[in-house]
Amino acid sequence: MKISLHFDSHSEARLHELQVQTPSVFKLLYDTEDCGCNGVPAIQIIQQPLDTDLPIDAAPFTFVVDQQQASLFDAQMQLEANLPLPTFKLSSPSGLFSSNVRLQDLR
Repeated sequence: MKISLHFDSHSEARLHELQVQTPSVFKLLYDTEDCGCNGVPAIQIIQQPLDTDLPIDAAPFTFVVDQQQASLFDAQMQLEANLPLPTFKLSSPSGLFSSNVRLQDLR
């Protein structure tokens, strides 16, 4: 399944600011570290994708998802900035994934 991610103008501006500093890749994932649950949607900023990562159609940014987690997301998704908070809302036509998606910089 091919995943397509669209952005509102605020989320696009916020991601662009982060990418200008250092060329990087954004990784969409379900973070299971220390959450005591099935995971929460998150975005990591990484230097390079892993061999197991699949590209996401997310122009003008480079986004990837681990091939084992790709099925957890919908084919069409929207990322919206939660102003003034440093978080995002991730949704799809099927519903809301999370209204509190955090960025984790691993560069």
